[in-house]
Amino acid sequence: MNHNRILAVDDDPNIREVLSVLLSSEGYYVDTAENGMAAVEKIFSGKIYDLIILDIMMPDMDGISVCREIRKKTSVPVLFLTAKSQDQDKVDAYTSGGDDFLVKPFSQTELLMKAKSLIRRQTEYDKAKSYHEDGIETLAEGVSVDTRTRSVTKGGARINLTDKEFDILRYFMDHRGQVVNNKDLYQDVWGEQYLASASNTIMVHILNLRKKLENDVSKPEIIKTVWGKGYRID
Repeated sequence: MNHNRILAVDDDPNIREVLSVLLSSEGYYVDTAENGMAAVEKIFSGKIYDLIILDIMMPDMDGISVCREIRKKTSVPVLFLTAKSQDQDKVDAYTSGGDDFLVKPFSQTELLMKAKSLIRRQTEYDKAKSYHEDGIETLAEGVSVDTRTRSVTKGGARINLTDKEFDILRYFMDHRGQVVNNKDLYQDVWGEQYLASASNTIMVHILNLRKKLENDVSKPEIIKTVWGKGYRID
């Protein structure tokens, strides 16, 4: 029996029951929430989960809003459930920080497969992260970042970053593998309300960072642009 904890969030009691029975039978500990606010309260109260299964279509606070909110607190994998299969739903689901997507009515096999896959991926990511507890992380292009001393080297040579440049780089590293959009980056790093004009400020800082870190600024290997969405460090 495994000890992974899953939070199932759906306003339909029948779906909550199906998820509880199905996942419990596989050895998961299942907690449920009947709406978005209840889910957010559980997360922010300090409860730890290994996966959140989240319905998109809920009254008051939909799944997209819930995901954006809990991403401020945790990087736990989120599997979205929806009765619709429109592309825009998928775009919203992924840009809000979701990890995978399942259309209702779903097959039990597919649900379990996706749940296992997301939990395993997160476990491997956490394991890899623990290797860097000495504060040093390596990026592409021979770049090493020491988060304790806030220093960066490339090929052994020290690179001088401004405080803001380091904060931006650290933010990307904290969200490694995830797409970071301009609004979140600006509000979290600059600590100010995001306005459209801020995108120019971000662009200038990213360009300066790339000039210092990348071998070829026109083909960045560290801070990658995800067109129409934002930036990502793998």
